[in-house]
Amino acid sequence: MVTRRPIELTLIHTPNTEPYGDFPDLNLRHITSFSSIQKTLTDLNLSVPAEQCVSDNPIQLHIYSPNVPDLTLIDLPGYIQIANIDQPEELKGRIEALCEKYIKETNLILAVCAADVDLANSPALRASRRVDPLGLRTMGVITKMDLVDPQMGAEILRGNRYPLGLGYVGVVTKPAEKRRGSKGEDEDLKAAVMRREEGFFGANREHFYPDDAAGGKGKKTPVLVGTDTLRGRLMQVLESSMAGSLHRIRNDVQLELEEASYQFKVMYNDRRITAESYVAETIDTLKARFNAYAGQFNKPAVRERVKVMLDEKIMSVLEAIYWSDKRLENGELNALAAGDFKKALAIEQAPAATGSSTYFGGKSASNASAPKDVPTQRELKDVEAYWRHKLEAASSLLTKSGVGRDSTTLVAEGLRALIDNIITTEPMSHHPEYAERILQLSHGILRQYLTITSDQVENAIKPFKRDVDVDVDQREWGIGQEKSVVLFDKEIAMLEGRIAEIKGRIGGGRRLRGLMDYVRAREKREEERRREAIRNGNAVQDVEEPIDYRYSPAQVLEARHALLYTNRLTSLRLRLAAIKSKTCKSGPDKDALCPEIFLNVVADKLAYMSTLFINIELLDQFFYQFPREIDSRLIYDLDRTEVQKFARENPAIRRHLDLQDRKDKLELCMTQLQSLVNLRNESQPNHTKKQQGLFGTLF
Repeated sequence: MVTRRPIELTLIHTPNTEPYGDFPDLNLRHITSFSSIQKTLTDLNLSVPAEQCVSDNPIQLHIYSPNVPDLTLIDLPGYIQIANIDQPEELKGRIEALCEKYIKETNLILAVCAADVDLANSPALRASRRVDPLGLRTMGVITKMDLVDPQMGAEILRGNRYPLGLGYVGVVTKPAEKRRGSKGEDEDLKAAVMRREEGFFGANREHFYPDDAAGGKGKKTPVLVGTDTLRGRLMQVLESSMAGSLHRIRNDVQLELEEASYQFKVMYNDRRITAESYVAETIDTLKARFNAYAGQFNKPAVRERVKVMLDEKIMSVLEAIYWSDKRLENGELNALAAGDFKKALAIEQAPAATGSSTYFGGKSASNASAPKDVPTQRELKDVEAYWRHKLEAASSLLTKSGVGRDSTTLVAEGLRALIDNIITTEPMSHHPEYAERILQLSHGILRQYLTITSDQVENAIKPFKRDVDVDVDQREWGIGQEKSVVLFDKEIAMLEGRIAEIKGRIGGGRRLRGLMDYVRAREKREEERRREAIRNGNAVQDVEEPIDYRYSPAQVLEARHALLYTNRLTSLRLRLAAIKSKTCKSGPDKDALCPEIFLNVVADKLAYMSTLFINIELLDQFFYQFPREIDSRLIYDLDRTEVQKFARENPAIRRHLDLQDRKDKLELCMTQLQSLVNLRNESQPNHTKKQQGLFGTLF
C-alpha cells in the first residue's frame, strides 16, 4: 500500500518564480528540492502505524510553480477487496468511509482503474456510482494501457459499456528503467513517461487516433490518451465546472456585497479611512491634547505650584526654628509683637497655655493676666538680637533647602503626569507599546535638561542665601501678611479636621478629653521618673507604665496625636493673632517679630526667580522638542507593516478597516465575475430562437 494518508495537493500558479513546495502543517517552507518533498511524503506515509494501515489525517502539500494550473488534487488510499492477514478486518470499511468523505459533491472524481481488470469489478467506479449515479462529475483514468490489446484498450476508453459524463483517459505503465543522457545523468520521470506514451500510442495510431490513420475519414470515435491530454482534460472540466457555477457565485457575491455596503453605510456613513490616516489623526490628537494641557504650565500656574511647595517648607522651617523654642512657648515673641516689653524682658515667665481646654470648651490658663510690672533683667536689644538671629537662621534654612532641585523636580513630575495622562487615554490606550515609547521619549528630554535647570535656579537664588537683609517694600510686606493669614487658616482648618476625625473614632469630645488628661498625667509621671533617676545617678531605663484597663493602646495612641495637634493648634492661633496685629501690619521693619510674613515674602521671591529660569531652561525646551521628537522618532520610523499593525491595535479601527476591506474585495470580485460572465456570453454562439406564442403571436 503506497498511500496511507490522504494527500491534499494544492497547485498554485505563480509566474516568474522557481518551483518550490510547502508543507503548511509541518511549517516546512520553500522547499526547492522535489526529491526532499518526495522523501517527506514517504516518511509521512510510513509514519502511520502498521496495525492501523490508513489514517484520515491528511498530508497538505502546496506546490508553487509557473508550470502548474490553480488546482487542488486529493490522492486517496486505493480500495481493497479483502484485508491481508497482517491487516485489520475493518480496513476495507475504513478506506471506503475515508474516500466517501472526499468524493461527495461538489468535488470532481477521478476513478482510477487498471486496464487489465474488468471495469465491472472496479471498486472506484462502484463508489463513484453511489454518489454520482449519472456520472456527471466522474472521469475515468485507465492505467496500464500498454498491458492489454490496443483494440480492447481503445474500446474501454470509448466508454460504451460503462459511460461516464466526463469520459475516460488512458495512460501507460510507469517505466521501470530510465535512460541516461550524454553526460551520464538520469532521465527524469516526466520525460520517461512521455517517451513511453509516444512509443505505445504512436505505434497503435489506428486504434487510438483513427482519424489520423484514415486520413480524416475514419468512422471510429477518437479516444483520449496521454498524460498531457489528462492534464488538459482536467483543466477543461475544471473551467466548465466553474463556468456552470459562475451565475450562482455571482449572485452569492452580490448578496454579500449588498450586506457589506449596508453595514458600511449604517455604521460608518460610507466614511473611508486608511491605516496611514489613522496614524496621522492619532498623532494630531496627541499633539492637540499636549498643547491644550500645556496651558497648565504657564508662568502663573508654575509659580503657584512652586509657592505651594515653598509654603510647606515654611511650615517645616517654623516648626524646626520657632515652634520648638521654649521662649516662644512662654510667649516672649508674642509679647514683643503686642508691645508688652516688660513681659518680654522678664526672666521668670508664666508657661504657655496648653490649649486643650480652650479647644474643648474649658477655661484657658492664659498668661495674659501675668503682671506687667516685672523687674527688667535683660536688655531689649539682646532679646531683639536673639529673634533676629532666629530669623536669619530660618531664612537660611529656607533658601538652602534645595529650592532649585525641588522646584525643578516638581515641574518635571508635573510634565510626567501630563504625558501619563495623555498616553493612558484614547486613542493611545490601545497602543501600549507606542505609549511606552512616547513615555521614554519624554523622560529622555526631561533628564537632559533637569540638572541644567536645577543648577540655573540655584544660581539665580544665590543672593537670598547670603546672611544679609532681603529688600522688602511695603507692598510686598502687605501681600506677604495676607498670604500668611491664608496659610495659617488652612493649617488650622486641617488640624481641626484631624482632631474631629479622632473624636469620631474615639467616641466624642468628653472621652477624648479624659484620654488626653490620662496621657498628660502618664507623660508627667514618666518625666518625673527620668529626673529622679538622673538625680540618683541611675541609668534611665525606658520602661513604660502599664496602660489603664479602661483604654486600649490604639486609643492611647490616638490621644497622643490629638494632644500633639491641640498644642500645635494653640501655637498657630497665637501666631495668627500676632500676624494680624498692628505691629506686624506696620511694615517690614518688624520682620524679626513677624518671621512668618518675612519668610512668605522670601518664598514669593524664590518662586518668581525659580519660575523664570524653569520656564526658560526646561519648559520652553520641552514644549519645543517633544512634538518634533514624536514626528521624527515615532511617525517617520514606521514602515507600512508597522503602520497597519498600529492601526489594527485599536478595535474600533480594526473593525472599520476589516469591513472596508471586505467591501472593497467584494466589489473587485464582483467586477471580475461580471467580466467573466460577459466574456462567456460573448464566447458562446447566439442560438436565440423566436418562440411562437399561444395565439400565434411572435414574441
